[in-house]
Amino acid sequence: MRTAIIGGGIAGLAAAYELEQARNAGAAIEYTLFESRERLGGSLASEVVDGTVLERGPDSFLSEKPAATELCRELGLGLDLIPSNDTQRKTYIVVHNRLVALPDGLMFLVPTKLIPTALTRLFSLTTKVRMGLELLRPPRPSGRPDEAVAALVERHFGAEAVDRLADPLLSGIYGGDAAQLSARTVLPRLVEMESEYGSLTRGMLAAYRQMRAKAKASAKKNGAANGNGHGGGNSHPARAIFTTLRGGLQQLINALEGQLDQASVRIGTPVSALEKVADGWRVEAGGAAEIYDAVIMAAPAWAAGVLLGKVDAVLGTELGRIPYSSSITVNLVYDEAKLGPLPEGFGFLVPASEGRLMLACTFVHRKFLGRTPKGKAVLRAFLGGAKNEALLAETDAALVATVRRELGEILGIQAEPEHTQVSRWRRAMAQYAVGHQERMERIAARTAALPGLRLVGNAYDGIGIPDCIRLGRRAAKELLASQRAS
Repeated sequence: MRTAIIGGGIAGLAAAYELEQARNAGAAIEYTLFESRERLGGSLASEVVDGTVLERGPDSFLSEKPAATELCRELGLGLDLIPSNDTQRKTYIVVHNRLVALPDGLMFLVPTKLIPTALTRLFSLTTKVRMGLELLRPPRPSGRPDEAVAALVERHFGAEAVDRLADPLLSGIYGGDAAQLSARTVLPRLVEMESEYGSLTRGMLAAYRQMRAKAKASAKKNGAANGNGHGGGNSHPARAIFTTLRGGLQQLINALEGQLDQASVRIGTPVSALEKVADGWRVEAGGAAEIYDAVIMAAPAWAAGVLLGKVDAVLGTELGRIPYSSSITVNLVYDEAKLGPLPEGFGFLVPASEGRLMLACTFVHRKFLGRTPKGKAVLRAFLGGAKNEALLAETDAALVATVRRELGEILGIQAEPEHTQVSRWRRAMAQYAVGHQERMERIAARTAALPGLRLVGNAYDGIGIPDCIRLGRRAAKELLASQRAS
C-alpha cells in the first residue's frame, strides 16, 4: 500500500510514525509525507536561548488525554516529561486594569462554592445573585438546536459572566469568540448537565461528588492491592493538568522525524493538485505526479478544501467553511532582579471589554519548573485571535512595544527584556462554530464515499496535541486494517 500524507504537522507526523512502525514490522507499506514549509512540526516549535526554553506555539498538552504522553514514552522521551507546577496554579482576570483572581470552586465556567463566589470582585452583585438563583433552574429539554457558548452561559449566569469568564477563557484555548463557538461541541458536558439537572451548578456538584466517590474507591482498591488499608491514596498523587517536555515540544517533533525514513519525507514540497483516479489517488507535487492507494489529509481544513474541491465540490466547500483564527505569541525574557515581583500564579487573561490587544499572559517560569535558568523570568503574551487578525501585519518591534506597554499598565513592569521573540501563526486554530457537529457528519458522509481518504488535524474532533496525535495514528491504523482485510 502506497500512502500520501499531506501536511507535516503533529497529526501528519503521527500518521507517518504509525506507518513507519508497521513497515518496520514487515508490512508492505510505502508512504510519502509532503510538507509545504521548510520544517516539520507545524505550530509546534521551540528553541533554547541561553538555557531558556522558548515555545513559539503551544507550550504543553492536557495530561488527561493520553495520546501525547503515550507517544512521548514510545519515543524514549518519558524521562523528559514534566508536569505543570499546579501548586502555584492561580489565574487572574483583568478588570478595570486590576488583576482579580478566579474564585475558588470555579469549575471551568461554573461556580460551585458559595462564599468565594459571594466575596469575589470579579462579578457585580447582580451577577452574584443571578448565580445563586441559577440553582433553581429546571431541566431543559434535550435535542434542541445547537447554540453559541455565549448564549448558554448568559442564559444561566448573565452577560457579565460571558464577558469576564467565558470569552477570555475560551479565547485562551481556541483563540475564538464565545459568541461563535458551538456549545454542543466545545462544552458538551454542560449541555448534558442542563438537560439532566437544569442548573449547571447542581450538575457540576453532582459530577464532582461522583468523581470523588470514584477516586475514593480507586484509592481503597489500590490500598488493598498494596497490602494496606490506608496508604493507597498518597501513592497516587493528583495528576497535573498540563504536561510538557523538558527541552520544549520541539523534542517531540525531532524524535518523530528521527524515526521516519528520510527518503519518504519531502519538506518544502507543497501538493499542487489531487485527483481521484481508477487505481487510487493522483498526487501532484514538486512538478511531478505519482499514484497512491490512499491519502491522509493532514493539512488545515481550508487548504484541504482547495485540494479536495476538485474531487468533490461539496466536500471542498464544507471544509472551506470551517473557520480559523490566527494567533501571535510574544516571549519576553527578563532578569528577575530587574523585573520586580510578579503576582502569584501562572498569569492572567484579558476580556475583550478591557479594550486591550493582549489576550493573555503566562508566567512561563512558574508554570513549568526547570526550563528557565535561576534568576530569569519568561513572560509569554498572546495576541490576535478571531477579533484582531489585522495585528499579523504589524512589525515585530511594534508588537513587542504593544505588549510592553500593556504589561506596564497592568503589572507596572518597566524593565527592559533581555530577549524578545515574536511568532505569527496564520489561520492555525480551527474554530468549532455553531453547527460544527452537523458539519462533521456531512463531511464524514462525503469522505466515506472516497475510498482511501482520511482527514486528520485540529479541525475535526479536538484541537489539542493529543487529539491530533490520536486522529493521525487512528487514520494510519484504519488504512492498515483495510489493507489486511483486502
